[in-house]
Amino acid sequence: MAKERTQVLLELAQQVMERAKAAGAEIAEALATENAELSAKVRMGAPELVQEAQSRGLGLRVFVDGREAIVTTSDTTADGLGNLVQDAVAMARLAQRDEMALPPAHTAVGSAAPALELYDKRSASFTADEAIRLAIRAEDAARAFDPRISNSEGSTCSRDAGARALVTSGGFEGAYQSSAFSIHVSPVAEDVGGKKQNGDEWEWRRFLADLPEPEEVGQAAGRRTIGKLGAGPVPTTEAPVIFDPEAASSLLSLFFSVISGSSIYRRTSYLLDREGTEVASPLVHISDDPLRLRAPGSRPFDGEGLASRKNEVVKAGRLETFLLDTYSARKLGRESTGSASRGLGARPGVAPSNFILEPGEFPPEALLGDVKRGLLVKNMMGFGFNAVTGDFSRGAEGFWIEDGQIARPVSGVTVSLNFDALWKSIDAIGNDLVLKRRYASPSFRVSNMTIAGAG
Repeated sequence: MAKERTQVLLELAQQVMERAKAAGAEIAEALATENAELSAKVRMGAPELVQEAQSRGLGLRVFVDGREAIVTTSDTTADGLGNLVQDAVAMARLAQRDEMALPPAHTAVGSAAPALELYDKRSASFTADEAIRLAIRAEDAARAFDPRISNSEGSTCSRDAGARALVTSGGFEGAYQSSAFSIHVSPVAEDVGGKKQNGDEWEWRRFLADLPEPEEVGQAAGRRTIGKLGAGPVPTTEAPVIFDPEAASSLLSLFFSVISGSSIYRRTSYLLDREGTEVASPLVHISDDPLRLRAPGSRPFDGEGLASRKNEVVKAGRLETFLLDTYSARKLGRESTGSASRGLGARPGVAPSNFILEPGEFPPEALLGDVKRGLLVKNMMGFGFNAVTGDFSRGAEGFWIEDGQIARPVSGVTVSLNFDALWKSIDAIGNDLVLKRRYASPSFRVSNMTIAGAG
């Protein structure tokens, strides 16, 4: 019987770690990964592109006299591994010493692997023909949604299956498999003056059975596209602004950037020295939770081999903690929060697992109900955020609200408010949370923002 992929990768990482120790490394960590990707794109009902790729990689991190080096390879032959080890040890001897970069103490390393349902065995038998059929069904539904949809930028169905194993000289060994399925649709409609409008829709799930029906994805894409027709700016004003889950999640990613340990020890966050204080509305509860079943950022252990744990970041508007890896924790004189992530060719760094704004009690349409005049933001663009001062201003498009109802589509406007005030001004949170990205948020409403448009 063939060995499981995780066992093969564990043995490979173990072998490399031991060879590095024998070659003079005082500390060695080996990360082995394997990925199999399949993507099928169709356009106007016909297959356009099918891509399938498999890869295996190995990253070795070593310390010699407190000096660090990281080397990667895709050559897992005996000679390839020998060269990897030799290069890593030689490079470490030439590097500058950085005691902060050392891995966590052995006593802190966890090895228990909770069952998080990250791998769907169906991924092994999922074929390009199946992906093409699902993509065609999604695009057909989008094109049939409205006769004004005249074209398509295509529809793509993808499957990813992977495994990773981490072995350290400190005694940690861990491995797990993961899978993902997604559908993306991008129909095109003709707008006034020949302008083209498209309204992408994308869905992602760990398990194929959990993925929405392709027709649902296509219809949602068609609805987004038609909703943009005739969009234009509104007069500059101040009014409530509702962010739908996609737009809200992008705000959440900015919030992560200012509670990450790297931004704190570099003093590039407006939330410096704000732990234990109010940083958001009492309605706001934000957590980083790698233990959610089937979620996109779930993992049994972090990039340094520390056991995964849920971290409450904001509780009832109060900032409870920053998120730290071992390096940033040492810089701040603290302990890691188990928030490290790593790739093959880089040292561990702070990264989200499932960074979530917990849902509220309101259906999304209820957030509109008591808005006399305001803006529902569907998409944002631009990079108008200063992490040090909290100044925030982004281009936006969506819908204007009149008397609790959608009145007309909006584009070409900018929404702005200091980020600290934005989070403190949230007065309603929806119940429409869906976990398809590492940053996940339901809809929420900000009581008042500047909306800069025409005039």
